[in-house]
Amino acid sequence: MIASRREFIKSAAASGAYAALARHFALAQDGARGVLALPTSAQKAWADMELGMFFHFDIPVFKPNWNWRSFKDFPDPKLYNPAKLDTDQWMEAAKAYGAKYVVLVAKHGSGFLQWQSDLYPYGLKQSTWRDGKGDVVRDFVDSARKYGLKPGLYASTSTNSYLGVDEGAVVAKGWLGEPSPETVARYARMCERMCEELWTRYGELAEIWFDGGIMPPSQGGPDLLPIIERCQPNAILFQGPREARNLIRWVGNERGIAPYPCWATGRDITQSDGVTETRTELNTGTPAGRKWMPGECDVPLIKDGWFCTDKGRYWTMDELMNMYDSSVGHNCNLLLNAAPQTDGLIKEEEMKMYAEFGRRIQGRYANRLCSTEGEGALIEMTVPKDSGPVNQVVLMERIERGERVREFEVEALVGGEWRQVCNGSSIGHKYIARFADVNARRLRLTVKKCDMEPQLRDFSAYRN
Repeated sequence: MIASRREFIKSAAASGAYAALARHFALAQDGARGVLALPTSAQKAWADMELGMFFHFDIPVFKPNWNWRSFKDFPDPKLYNPAKLDTDQWMEAAKAYGAKYVVLVAKHGSGFLQWQSDLYPYGLKQSTWRDGKGDVVRDFVDSARKYGLKPGLYASTSTNSYLGVDEGAVVAKGWLGEPSPETVARYARMCERMCEELWTRYGELAEIWFDGGIMPPSQGGPDLLPIIERCQPNAILFQGPREARNLIRWVGNERGIAPYPCWATGRDITQSDGVTETRTELNTGTPAGRKWMPGECDVPLIKDGWFCTDKGRYWTMDELMNMYDSSVGHNCNLLLNAAPQTDGLIKEEEMKMYAEFGRRIQGRYANRLCSTEGEGALIEMTVPKDSGPVNQVVLMERIERGERVREFEVEALVGGEWRQVCNGSSIGHKYIARFADVNARRLRLTVKKCDMEPQLRDFSAYRN
């Protein structure tokens, strides 16, 4: 039975510490009103989904060890023939793990187009699969919606081996021809047409992935912002145009782990203070940021293996659970990869791993002992009698009102004395802390530093 109640420590109002915090709130509200970055409704909904699944499937799967950066020896499109491809099975993997959204690699670095397109002659139209009439993107989005998952698409504009493009520039002779200002311009226009095809044919997308970012139009890159605003105004944009709404960012690694602290805010390039982000700040965010762009942690199931491979080592379940705590529990979303085989199916061994990971996550949060919510610097709750020891807490801010907490601690009342069990700085959408068992009678959260009055959506305790 969950005992949940909201208790503010009114008696502490007379203390010097509380009075100082109260004065700080007033000053912060006077000085910072309208300054705190706030998420869009799409960003808030994205944060609540917490878990996503990535799907890497491309023609290099059919030609092992081919390196697309060689810009030669391209796999023959006729090799592409996933006879058992079943995107419903892919969604079963996502549902078993607990994902709420899914992202398909529609066009990776090879340049192979996995939908019906006439942009250039390297894609499904040139394959033997379904007599050249198949559309993996269509199958994917239809299956996602069938299973109640939000679909998203990855289409890199910074790389295209078939066209001779790397890091946004034409660097080798490909289908476009020799590198020149003219081929750069042709490539930019082709990217615009590619994105428009993907963003208009398949309905509303939850997320759009721009791996490696986008070269801006001022440097010869594609002008994608007007197309986004016209075709997919509600989509979340991973490494999208910095002037766009609904941005999310990379956390600097592909291990499924966000640094801590990890803030949901970053610097807006339109601000006039002349300060630019460091590489570290791009990964961690900054509480001084005026633009809401939280982090997403992407990770393959096999270390260094985004596409199907028999090489490498799977992450252990303990490592995957640590990723969950260090991504979702560090104010980010976790995007775990799946890599179908050449027949178009995910390996049965991997299907079992996704299901086990999902069970582990659910099991960890099955025994909630108590919870509360509230406003202010001090929030306390009672742990029910005979509930056993506490060893985990979850904190969530009301992010629609901004990230306000800057420093906090959680204490447990044990044997008549308050004992610190965890402390930190960033909370944001969610902060998870695990610690040694404590037989606590009460728990309290103290916010030591903040920017405006703290607004806690959840303060919960668990035993696992």
